[in-house]
Amino acid sequence: MKLLTEDHHEISAEHLQTGHKEVVILAHGFYNNKDAYLFRKMAEELSRSFDVISFDFRGHGKSSGLFSWTSKECADVEAVIAYAKRRGYASIGLVGFSLGAAISLMTAAQNPDIKTVIAVSAPYDFWKIDFHFWKPGMLEDLKLNLGMKGKGKFIRPGNPFLPKVRPVDVVAKIAPRSVLFIHGAEDWLIHPEHSRKLYEKAKEPKEIVILEKAGHAETMFDQQPELFMKICVDWFLKTLREEVKI
Repeated sequence: MKLLTEDHHEISAEHLQTGHKEVVILAHGFYNNKDAYLFRKMAEELSRSFDVISFDFRGHGKSSGLFSWTSKECADVEAVIAYAKRRGYASIGLVGFSLGAAISLMTAAQNPDIKTVIAVSAPYDFWKIDFHFWKPGMLEDLKLNLGMKGKGKFIRPGNPFLPKVRPVDVVAKIAPRSVLFIHGAEDWLIHPEHSRKLYEKAKEPKEIVILEKAGHAETMFDQQPELFMKICVDWFLKTLREEVKI
């Protein structure tokens, strides 16, 4: 299906309806899309416990436009949230990966309809991303993207120098709604210190999980699928279905 943003971009989305009252929105990262192998698998796994909406950011997959490197992509998430509300969901969760996690934090900070957020490998500042190409995780990511699991990935990039909001400057505004930060201890692209800085600035309720022997973003699911999915599902069960303090 196609959703229209306020700035007139068409966002390609898919709605997995499995009979649940709660919905989780799945937001991919840079050079990815909803139809990539790992994101399809994650959507399927999440749909065992929740309805799921996955989508392509502008400049990715089947959506229109150019990727603005977090400057305008909150509008894409807002279009998906608006669709979820039209479908009657009162309990909406959001899980984002890498730059998709940054966009998810920024969106949740301004939209109270998001009840809870999981930010996976989120940068606290776009211009502070590490790019440590010499670390072993880079080679593992390269193998992943060149293999079957990387099939169909591409990006249409726009201007990277447009003004940007720093997630670290707005993450405190998510409270009193909850936020979970997940990061791989061996992330070569965005060091786990990014999530630690975000966690420090966030207000309760909040949690942080640093996964040992784990890399960047969705590669954590590829490396440790059962553990990664258990962390996500348990969090959403606790925060979407129960009014409890984390």
